[in-house]
Amino acid sequence: MSKPFYVKSETPKEIQDAAYEALQIATQTGKVRKGTNETTKAIEKAQAKLVVIAENVEPPEVVAHLPILCEERKIPYVFVPDKAKIGSAIGIDVPAASACIIEAGDATGLIKEIVERLGTVKKGAA
Repeated sequence: MSKPFYVKSETPKEIQDAAYEALQIATQTGKVRKGTNETTKAIEKAQAKLVVIAENVEPPEVVAHLPILCEERKIPYVFVPDKAKIGSAIGIDVPAASACIIEAGDATGLIKEIVERLGTVKKGAA
């Protein structure tokens, strides 16, 4: 299956797994926003520390604006393949097209590592 039009770069599997883990840790010890509407608001208010966006969203227009907003606000974002895994990582029974970490809690170090690795990946792609 080809990637949706809003996915500008391939995210390595280790970073994807780390993003799911960061969401899980931040849900328990910090603060997370669930869903595209809440994620959009958190980005616009520059509260988001890390945004996680699913690739398997139908229709793709639901989340297509998130990478653009993140780049405008210089907020790191990660593409992950499965919205169901985002949902389970944040402790809800339904899939979530996107989520973002507002307060990292115990995931601070992991988020820092993800952001550094994303920077390396994006430099390699450019």
